[in-house]
Amino acid sequence: MKVREWQDILSDVVEAKVDPEGWRAVAGDRRRGIGEDFYIGHPNAGLFFLKTYAKNPFDVKGVGTQVARKVDEDIDTHLPSRDAGRFAVQQPPEDETDAKTKARRLEEVLKTHSEAPTGPQDLFDDVMETLDSPAYGPMEYDLTDRPAALDEFAATFDDAESVLEAEFEDLLDEDQVGRGFQ
Repeated sequence: MKVREWQDILSDVVEAKVDPEGWRAVAGDRRRGIGEDFYIGHPNAGLFFLKTYAKNPFDVKGVGTQVARKVDEDIDTHLPSRDAGRFAVQQPPEDETDAKTKARRLEEVLKTHSEAPTGPQDLFDDVMETLDSPAYGPMEYDLTDRPAALDEFAATFDDAESVLEAEFEDLLDEDQVGRGFQ
């Protein structure tokens, strides 16, 4: 298991040559201390585990690793179904022309959905396609509590949990998180 920066793990997700709408995720507060745990999986790309925190509103830091190469039946049961909330991994437009093209296409999608009897999930999927999102899908996330699936994943991947937790704590110590103003 190779521990890397969280953005490197998301780069693996972005670069995966899989169906972008096949991703599913579970995220929530760490068991103790600041930060969040985040699992993101795709049947053909595997399962990735991240631990992150916002050092300030403009700087998110964290570590991550790939914990499984495939999402099998055991892992699949802990990931949310299609009717859960939604998440997406986005990439910025390549240039001004790309931004304008996407904006025009997005305007057309929104107009079409405003005139047709479609649901929120259909709109979300169409917007993600229009923006060429490399990864999106259902996500279980709780703002006030830790989803049970996070504890189930932690028990399943206890070695990864221990290693990432130690690396994450080192990162917090290095950044002097918890020391307050000096």
